[in-house]
Amino acid sequence: MANYETILIARQDVSATQAEALADQFQGFLTAEGGEIARREYWGLRNLAYRIKKNRKGHYVLLNYTAPASAVQEMERNMRLSEDILRYMTVRTDDMPEGPSVVMQRKDERSDRGPRGGRGGDRGDRGDRGDRGDRGPRGGSKEGSAE
Repeated sequence: MANYETILIARQDVSATQAEALADQFQGFLTAEGGEIARREYWGLRNLAYRIKKNRKGHYVLLNYTAPASAVQEMERNMRLSEDILRYMTVRTDDMPEGPSVVMQRKDERSDRGPRGGRGGDRGDRGDRGDRGDRGPRGGSKEGSAE
């Protein structure tokens, strides 16, 4: 059996629990034919790069698994039939990745940054840039157009 990675995007209209239920359903197609799920991640509701079927956002779910090709074909067939799935992509991989995906690592880093602080001129530990000085006349080569 080969290793696969599938990312599916569910419509923005469905709730997060319904998106998880869809992932459970497709995971069931894989396990019914002898596949094993190595990792499953729900990435949340994210903006799409462009509109897909009048949707600007979608629920992203990542599945890493080992399964026979017939199980993958059956899962993809059912994804095509489902009206709640906007897009999916399945890729065959050489090995199973260890640990969380890059998307989940970024989410963890964001939560560890702490409070962002004020935006209005607070430069933190970088200090003040000081006075910029006089800009000089505007308009390029003409110094005064009142001649």
